[in-house]
Amino acid sequence: MFYWLIDFSDKLSFLNVFRYITFRTGGAMITALLFVFIAGSPIIDHLRLKQGRGQPIRSDGPKSHLATKVGTPTMGGLMILSGVTLATLLWANPLNPYVWIVLGVTLSFGAIGFYDDYLKVTKQTHAGFSGKMRIVAEALIAAAACYAFSQLGRPAFATSLAFPFFKEFVINLSWFFVIFGAFIIVGAGNAVNLTDGLDGLAIVPVMIASLSFGMISYLAGNVVFADYLQIHYVPGAGELAVLCGAVVGAGLGFLWFNAPPASIFMGDTGSLALGGLIGTVAVATKHEIALAIIGGLFVLEAVSVIVQVASFKLTGKRVFMMAPIHHHFEQKGWTEPQIVIRFWIISIVLALVGLSTLKLR
Repeated sequence: MFYWLIDFSDKLSFLNVFRYITFRTGGAMITALLFVFIAGSPIIDHLRLKQGRGQPIRSDGPKSHLATKVGTPTMGGLMILSGVTLATLLWANPLNPYVWIVLGVTLSFGAIGFYDDYLKVTKQTHAGFSGKMRIVAEALIAAAACYAFSQLGRPAFATSLAFPFFKEFVINLSWFFVIFGAFIIVGAGNAVNLTDGLDGLAIVPVMIASLSFGMISYLAGNVVFADYLQIHYVPGAGELAVLCGAVVGAGLGFLWFNAPPASIFMGDTGSLALGGLIGTVAVATKHEIALAIIGGLFVLEAVSVIVQVASFKLTGKRVFMMAPIHHHFEQKGWTEPQIVIRFWIISIVLALVGLSTLKLR
């Protein structure tokens, strides 16, 4: 909305500042932060009133959670998504299709997560939406987004996979790009969902990944910087930096309430949506492989679950004391703050490694 103020910049020269993505990214970040910070307490009070006993705690999870987390409301993702949506509508270029595609995936994944949270709260069970139906719904949404990307970009390159550390090496996936991209988006959404198991554990790595991909979006969408860094230029992708900035701001506001001991949980409403957002931005900017590095913590959490399930079904033995892996460290005696802060450190290191691929080519 504010982007249209540049139409009056010939009369009021200071309005020309709204042309700059960096300025609007900062505006989106502050807007989302203030919205979540101000609206947070009323939203939490409302959710606590509506949910009664709050999010049901798994009986097969860490025993300490049954004592410390009972009664905490969930669906905190509504706070984040409201802040992100408001900030994006105010500060992003409304004519940019990438913004609408990524925002559409985010809100659609959020709706799936909301339905899952709703079933858990109303039925007071950790078993929510059917897993198979949920994956199918996510895959269809993600595939539609990837098809749209394939039509937006430059021919051939729009359906190609680029590799970090190599200047010109790309593989044209053709029609398989839609399937591959959908796998990335769905995988990212569910990986973040698995990570959201301790107070503050998921939201900070999400902010780190969003900040990283905001930078990547800006550079990939700027022909001068893309040429200098010798990364692939994606016209229009720079506007996604505004959306990523909104996530960082909303995440900071949410962390105020989600810091241990949490006043509210993000729930599937937030974790599924934010993971889907990060995955979609990675596909849009042609940095799918960089996502595996920057979001390495999410990958580790997801892989720990896959390994645990596969090992138990094949051998009857467990590799970890409990999965996802953050619960394994809980069982080993690490305190919740120790796990959370150490995982934050890992996320920062992985983000720095991932961002280094922009220059090491």
